[in-house]
Order: sequence, then C-alpha cells, then structure tokens
Amino acid sequence: MAERIRILVADDHPLFREGVVHSLAAEPDLAVLGQAASGEEALRMARDLLPDVVLLDIGMQGWDGIMTAEKITTACPATRIVMLTVVEDEDKLLASFKAGARAYVLKGVSAHDLAGVLRSVAQGEVYVTPSLAAGILVTLSRGPAPHDALGELTERESEILNLVVHGLTNREIGDRIHLSEKTIKHYITNILEKLHVRSRVEAAMLAVRVGTRRSEGP
Repeated sequence: MAERIRILVADDHPLFREGVVHSLAAEPDLAVLGQAASGEEALRMARDLLPDVVLLDIGMQGWDGIMTAEKITTACPATRIVMLTVVEDEDKLLASFKAGARAYVLKGVSAHDLAGVLRSVAQGEVYVTPSLAAGILVTLSRGPAPHDALGELTERESEILNLVVHGLTNREIGDRIHLSEKTIKHYITNILEKLHVRSRVEAAMLAVRVGTRRSEGP
C-alpha cells in the first residue's frame, strides 16, 4: 500500500477546521497530522512535522494565509500549500501563487473534491477553482497577438505591469514609484484595455507567458 499523504490543516475557525479534519480523516490515503489555529502555529507545526501538504485558510487573523504560505514555503520547500478561501478574488489568487501556493480552492468545495485537490497537489499538480481558472485559461490560450499588445504599453505602463506580476497592490506600486493610488488605478485600467484582458491577474499571466516565450527565443 502506498504511503498516505500527510496533511496539516490551518484555520482560525474551530468548527470549520474540525469539519475539514473529520472529512479528510475518512479518506484512507490521507493522514491529518495536526491542526493549527493561526499562521504562526502553522509554521511551527510545519517545521516540526514536515507535512506533504498544508491546507491554509487565506483569511486568518494575525498572519493571513498568504503571509503564512510564504513563510512555510521558505522554511519547508518540499511542502505544498493549498489555499482555502470564501471569495473569488483574482488579486489574492495571484498573491497566493506568488507566495508559493499550488492551489486556490473555494470553501464551498465538497469534501470529495477537496480530497482530490490535495492528491493532485501532492503529486505536483496545480489547481485553481474553475470559476477563476476559466478567465485565465482564455488569456493563456490566445495566439501570438499579445506580443504586439505588450509592445503598445508605455515605459511607465510596462513598469507598473511588472510590479503587478510581482504581486504588489495598487497602493504598494504607488509607494514604489511615487504616484498616488488613484493614478496607479488609472494606469491599470489602460493596461487592461490595451492587453484586451479583464483583470490584473490575467494581465500578469499574459506578461509572464510572453516573457517566457521571449526568453526561450524563436
């Protein structure tokens, strides 16, 4: 029999956390090593237990899931991170993957589907909740036209898009390049229109894809 997938569950709502643990414990190939009620506790337990997967609530008090994911990824690079969230937020999706997460899952997912995501992630795959993935896949499946679209960006717009790729918020970008948050928002709107995408996460994915193609050459 194959070794069971070792999981740590971190969520600051005891009732929800215990329900997740109970449902996962019923799966014969999954083993829940422990529960954490905060990001700080999750990092300590991850270092001690070295789980295969950490299931993180993105909205915990104190260290949120994104900060915790970044710290666990640094301390335990072999551990895969799965983010659990109640909202479909593309900015948080981008920030989660930037922090090292391998999956972004809505809390309304069934116990059966959650177990499936954990198995996939443990095997090295990446998962995004379908409602968010649809728009991203549309962007990634487009032809070579985005090369020209990126070329239409001004130097300042390209600089801002690069900061979006690195997970910065509008306020953080404004602080970095000494512009107001309102001005950055205006720039982002122009960038989205020029690239023919609907959101900053699609713009970031597009920039990463085109940048990768250029680095690989013809």
